[in-house]
Amino acid sequence: MSNEPSWDVYRSFAAVLREGSLSGAARALGMTQPSIARHIDALEQAIDGKLFVRSQRGLSPTDHALSLRPHADALVAAAAALRRSGRGGPDAVSGVVRISASQAVGVMHLPPILTDLRRAYPELTIELSLSDQPDDLLQRHADIAVRMFEPTQKALVARHVGDVRLGFHARRDYLDRRGVPNTLADLSGHDLIGFDTETDFIRSAMRYLPGIDRSAFALRVDSDAAQFAAIQAGFGIGICQTVVAERDPALVRILVDALDLPLPIWIVMHEDLRRIRRCRVVFDMLAKAFMR
Repeated sequence: MSNEPSWDVYRSFAAVLREGSLSGAARALGMTQPSIARHIDALEQAIDGKLFVRSQRGLSPTDHALSLRPHADALVAAAAALRRSGRGGPDAVSGVVRISASQAVGVMHLPPILTDLRRAYPELTIELSLSDQPDDLLQRHADIAVRMFEPTQKALVARHVGDVRLGFHARRDYLDRRGVPNTLADLSGHDLIGFDTETDFIRSAMRYLPGIDRSAFALRVDSDAAQFAAIQAGFGIGICQTVVAERDPALVRILVDALDLPLPIWIVMHEDLRRIRRCRVVFDMLAKAFMR
């Protein structure tokens, strides 16, 4: 007989890592806490190593556990992909398709597109994963992704569907009160909305804005949707997608010559999914909608 732990053992391990406690993992999986504890014990015996230590905050993963986390996450993602693929045959537009996108795309662009998709294919279920950290399509963490950068992996099918542009915007009544800046230097007298944590993309974008850095922001938040909501509320001046700002007549674009940054949009999926009709349909509808 094999001593290989069952799939449930790995699933419990991943849930404890994710939830931070046995009780949280039990709730997430619909199991009892003693069952989760037995699974962790079984895995520790199988690998001959300690996975968690108790602390005041609950269970803390050991270095051994953290080294195993990518493998556990890959198993969970593969199991989820298997379930999605099993719901509805390869030629049916039914079952589940998981879409990954940034917070901004998910909030500002996808809702009407997904509404049209649901009306056209009522037997289709969409799972929407929103994160500014891209999901790994090679590991099948998602079926299709809307990305703001060109993918490089050869196993992915990608279609460039256009660009959106970034620019400075503010609400009209804010500019009436505070005045309209004519140069980047004039921004020093305004309430600016910007990032909290600097990323590689932000670092490259800020090269176009000399003299402006994190210290200049009156509101710092790492969410494009929250930044846009603050612009709409009249908090101050921020950077957002021009196509989104144009939907609100109260917003005014300023300093056009100082910032007009293109942001590419790519629709991406794993090449193996081209054989599954529901994935092809969703891929094509997303591409057509963003092209419009």
